[in-house]
Amino acid sequence: MKNILAAYGLGLLLALAAAAGEPDGPEKKPAGYGAPGKFSKEMQAFEKADAAAKPPEGAIVCTGSSSMKGWHATIAEDLAPLTVIPRGFGGSNMNDLLHHAERVVLAYKPRAVVVYEGDNDIASGIAPEKILEAFKAFVGKVHEKLPEARIYVLSIKPSPSRWSLWKKTQEANALLKAFCAENKLLAYVDVATPMLNEKGEPKKEIFQSDNLHMARAGYKLWRDALRPALMAAEEKHEKPRQTPAEKPAEKPAEKPAAP
Repeated sequence: MKNILAAYGLGLLLALAAAAGEPDGPEKKPAGYGAPGKFSKEMQAFEKADAAAKPPEGAIVCTGSSSMKGWHATIAEDLAPLTVIPRGFGGSNMNDLLHHAERVVLAYKPRAVVVYEGDNDIASGIAPEKILEAFKAFVGKVHEKLPEARIYVLSIKPSPSRWSLWKKTQEANALLKAFCAENKLLAYVDVATPMLNEKGEPKKEIFQSDNLHMARAGYKLWRDALRPALMAAEEKHEKPRQTPAEKPAEKPAEKPAAP
């Protein structure tokens, strides 16, 4: 009898453990990630900017970590004539993007999304498989609301300060590339290869003094890698930009008739 009860208790514990480990939807936190960051100031800044000048629907949202945020100043010029909405938030990872997708992506009803994440994930010890898992969940969340949206994921960049992590970074990039190849709405854009010199090491001259964040020269390489891919697929969907209607010329005031 004791053996039967013990077996029953063990079975119950295993069942409960299995149930606890089952995902409960696309927002289920991938194992290995901590709680998503709140990024309250960043989200409020985006919403304040939206209230001052509402971005158009059907544009291209460009989002991700600090490398994307650092592109805000010139990305519209670099990707012109495409209409882009820059929404990078520094310090984020793929799981943070998943968590905040409603506010930084879906709220704008974009036709396409450009993503740069994974850099901070690798630096925090997140396994490449978990980065892919989070990206898959993000894609599912976007396509649940915007089933025709195209998603472009930029490869995780090499940098001198994180060069020791390059092997893991390459593994993550390979997984992202393979996954994108399975879906016509996904595209993997290699921005990493142009950032390497003839020795296969990061070009130091394209980085800021911290050897992590890029200088303008780095963003020019990103522009040259991303813009052709976007133009090929997105230019035909670009809506003509409206210009203010010209005011009709005012008629000169009539002089009063002489008495």
